[in-house]
Amino acid sequence: MTTILGIDEAGRGSVIGPMVIAGLMIDEKDEFKLREIGVKDSKLLTKVQREFMFDKIKNIAKDYVILSVSAKEIDELRKTINLNKIEGHKMAEILKTLKADKAYIDTPQVSTGKFKDFLFSISKTKTKMICENGADLKYPVCSAASILAKVTRDREIEVIKKKVGFDFGVGYSHDKKSIEFVQKCLKEKKNLEYLRHSWITVSELVKEKEQKRLGDF
Repeated sequence: MTTILGIDEAGRGSVIGPMVIAGLMIDEKDEFKLREIGVKDSKLLTKVQREFMFDKIKNIAKDYVILSVSAKEIDELRKTINLNKIEGHKMAEILKTLKADKAYIDTPQVSTGKFKDFLFSISKTKTKMICENGADLKYPVCSAASILAKVTRDREIEVIKKKVGFDFGVGYSHDKKSIEFVQKCLKEKKNLEYLRHSWITVSELVKEKEQKRLGDF
């Protein structure tokens, strides 16, 4: 029986919180079940729809892996490798763990061929890989993986909000609430572990804060 795997992420560009990468493996014959429950790229679904599908997707799965990469771990890894390679290493872990016959991978870089070669070089997988930009829009198993990743990240974000006692919105730099939280953390020197300090958004705010401090002299 042929097994197929979908791999996708959520929170890649966020300035706050983790990046989550999910791999969902199903028997190919069960792909219609994902279509029946209406899976599509997580960004095209409402939060209610994603939550509704989350457990249903898990029940259809033959197996799945969900990896959460904290802001702190991302910062540490970015000292030596870029974000595409961080994502690639996590995807390779999923490939090696699930050992599907075929994998549909939503590729983080434009050069899909190079990314596929990189994945193979670090995973040595026998899985046939289909690496495409926008794979989560095209392949139901990849769409389902995107839902697992998105729901998991959203839940982790809500946990962080409760811990810090601050609603920082979606955690991306375009969100005013998120920037307000980053500024608050830098000013109070608290909850810094939830920020991605290697992001230009944070480094620019650090510089701005330092310049203001020097201007006081």
